[in-house]
Amino acid sequence: MKTILSLSALVAVALLTGVARPASAQTQVVNVYSARHYGALEKVFAEFTRETGIQVRLSSGSSQALLERLRADGKQTPADVFLVIDAGTLQLAAEEGLLQPVRSPVLEAAIPAELRDPQGRWFALTQRMRTIAYNPKRVKPDEVQDYADLANPKWRGRLCLRPATHIYTIALTSYLIANRGERETERIVRGWVANRPQYIDSDSRILETIAAGKCDVAIVNHYYLGNALKRDPNFPVALAWANQRGSGVHVNITGAGVTAGAANRDNAIKLLEWLATRGQDAGDAGMPGGNSEYPANLTQKPPAILERFGTFKADYAAIARYGALQAQSIKLLERARYR
Repeated sequence: MKTILSLSALVAVALLTGVARPASAQTQVVNVYSARHYGALEKVFAEFTRETGIQVRLSSGSSQALLERLRADGKQTPADVFLVIDAGTLQLAAEEGLLQPVRSPVLEAAIPAELRDPQGRWFALTQRMRTIAYNPKRVKPDEVQDYADLANPKWRGRLCLRPATHIYTIALTSYLIANRGERETERIVRGWVANRPQYIDSDSRILETIAAGKCDVAIVNHYYLGNALKRDPNFPVALAWANQRGSGVHVNITGAGVTAGAANRDNAIKLLEWLATRGQDAGDAGMPGGNSEYPANLTQKPPAILERFGTFKADYAAIARYGALQAQSIKLLERARYR
């Protein structure tokens, strides 16, 4: 008689709230610390398990919280893979010896040099552009060509931003410091603060606020609008690619590395290689290529919805500096009284 497996057995993904359990000698596993919070990740890992027989055990948290956990774990960490939504966090982990170098012809062929650590300690899987969203009925595109434009007093009471504590804000501030220096960045941030922004800790809710006419301009990750447009092609918010006359729009990533204490190193590398080359095949909700993000692997086609955003210039040179500038960015945000 043919046995029908339960959905949980088929998926073979264990969601952990604490320390990952050790595997038996017969079980092939890979333990992942993941800051990626989209539910479809389990679906992607399930496909990996079906193809490879390697079970994925997942423990979730914010990028900052998981970095602290990895620091506390040290070489005894149960995690094999550190997967976060910020290049700076990955670079900090690498520089602190929490990630190990990996030489993988598959990863090196799939991921461009500007989207991976030169020593192979981390690799980007997706690209996420943080740029300007606006209400096209109230705002002209030429009014929002640069992040500094949002410091103009005409946006007072019309601006929405993420809070200072979120990694998106810290990374954007690091990008600005890398490109324009601390003094100019502080001038820009103080201009934002002077415009009395609404601080909303959700890019999706920021877009909904714009659509409802309660905010006219904001800074968001591009894929939130891509997802909104997939649900409603007439969603009344537009996107402007920032800093096109300068170094290009701010780029951040979803990326991953193999931990220094990985007990399942080979399986960890297999997972990274699969995500970089096959993850898109798990479906539009997966990664890379799902969630309306741009794949880091440039041979993979971006989601069709992104064609609506056109072409743009992106700043890849600043990515490697985000980690070193995080502490400086946090202090700057505090001085500027950015909440």
